Amino acid sequence: MILAGDIGGTKTVLAILTADADGSLISVQEQTYSSQLFPEFDDILSAFLPEGVNITSACFGVAGPVVNQRCQTTNLPWLLDAAALKIKLGTVNVKLLNDLEAMALGMLHLPEHDLVELNPNAETQAGNIAVIAAGTGLGEAILYWDGNQHHPMATEGGHSDFAAQNAQQDQLLAYLRQSYPDHVSYERILSGIGFSHLYDFLCAQAFAPPCADVPANRSDIDRNAVISTLGVAGEDPLCAEAVRLFVELYGAEAGNLALKSLAIGGIFIGGGIGPKILPALQDGNFIQAFKAKGRFHPLLDKISVKLSLNPRTPLIGAINYFGL
Repeated sequence: MILAGDIGGTKTVLAILTADADGSLISVQEQTYSSQLFPEFDDILSAFLPEGVNITSACFGVAGPVVNQRCQTTNLPWLLDAAALKIKLGTVNVKLLNDLEAMALGMLHLPEHDLVELNPNAETQAGNIAVIAAGTGLGEAILYWDGNQHHPMATEGGHSDFAAQNAQQDQLLAYLRQSYPDHVSYERILSGIGFSHLYDFLCAQAFAPPCADVPANRSDIDRNAVISTLGVAGEDPLCAEAVRLFVELYGAEAGNLALKSLAIGGIFIGGGIGPKILPALQDGNFIQAFKAKGRFHPLLDKISVKLSLNPRTPLIGAINYFGL
């Protein structure tokens, strides 16, 4: 029995699988939980595990830095410890991965119909691969190519400094420093809350009149979802500009990651936001910002940039970890 998990700030997905006679994995049980409703991960695990189940291996992708097989989650008050999980599950085969490590592994197992190519000039090349994923936060990971196979490498690159590239972005950085005087990271922009930050910035700049359909910051309605939906549909000029700016910044940071990891093997885009704003990612603004790196435009011009449409990608990576 294999136990796999995708542990995020918004939701946690757990699955138990077993292998049939030819080695194919068969799902026995899978359940999604709202992470915020549980004080500790152990509470979800206890609710999920069937009584008397015999787990032989377990792998969890966790939204946070994994150090010495322990993880204090970034957007939850949970502490996960592989040593404690080994005792609870009764197996020595327990592995904690950063959620983007798990997502990166999962990308290697996706069929082509789950992927959308965003770079019309892409060429197939062997080499490192990088993964970037905007969702509740911003995650980044690398798949190092050793000449025969890829090895996942976790990063916390989503928390690196936001770098403005034009006059509008200069103004955005100055605006965000009012709220985050010590450190403005890419995650403040390229995540769910980023749509609100961009919308409020554009309001402050008087780019266009505020949209009557966008709720106040403290509303029970998902403000970020309203802004992104109206923006992608082009139903409001302020929301549309917020989405355009989000896509421009997303492309620029994906290009930064490609350069830092020399990801000639390609870039994968994961996370929950990408599929929801797919038309905006396909209009050319994203890939133009991705390639806008001066003398390195020719290098980036040929790199494949694929968006994953499969929300189970991190879980797929956790499921396949011990089979690598």
